[in-house]
Amino acid sequence: MMREIDLNADLGEGFGPWTMGDDAAMLDIVSSANLACGGHAGDAEVMFASLRQAAARGVVVGAHPGYADREGFGRRVIPMPPDAIARMVAAQVGALQGVAALAGVEVRYIKAHGALANLAADRAEVAAAIAVAVRALPGRLALLAISGTELEVQGRKAGLPVVAEVFADRAYRADGRLVPRDVPGAVLHDPEEVAARMLRFAETGRMPVLGGGEVALAARSVCVHGDSPGAVAMARALRRRLEGAGVAVRPFAGG
Repeated sequence: MMREIDLNADLGEGFGPWTMGDDAAMLDIVSSANLACGGHAGDAEVMFASLRQAAARGVVVGAHPGYADREGFGRRVIPMPPDAIARMVAAQVGALQGVAALAGVEVRYIKAHGALANLAADRAEVAAAIAVAVRALPGRLALLAISGTELEVQGRKAGLPVVAEVFADRAYRADGRLVPRDVPGAVLHDPEEVAARMLRFAETGRMPVLGGGEVALAARSVCVHGDSPGAVAMARALRRRLEGAGVAVRPFAGG
């Protein structure tokens, strides 16, 4: 049984007058916030506001870079050579770090978004490019990676602090990978079902598989997507269930 775990959410995913999700409510629940930094979403004003809101609640902040594809919300692969991926990640994280300096907040880790994260899960050269960028950036940044993936491997090879995560609101395959979003049942919506599922994971280290069975995964952080319908209710139910079972919710990167 885990005694503590981090609860993270992808936030700051609006831009201009357009908003995505209820960030303020999510920041009252989660312990870590993965903030978009101008690629799939986010701009300087949204970054600044998100950073200040997170700091006011004692929530640790990480950068959430992805493909520069707002129309596709970063969920489409944009063909790029690995060195260009490293530069894209560095540029986006650097932008968040710059705004964070104005906000008086420290960016503590990096988590790749969407299609970039999924590609890095299986392709060593993409994962290595992300690790190169993380290592080159200022500060001792940690890498938050999907559990059991190539990004975990390449991050550790690069000497980075690596923390694995699982997803509360996504279904898993038997090989430990996420079920693609276009497959029926890939995205979970019932808050109590998700909370019960994640409590079992905290107790056993095993994740239910779509279609039956379980897969063993190791993780110190759990993600609830901030853009999912009912995300706030889901995160609230999850935290309540975990803490009720004696599992403390704390940021993996420290306060």
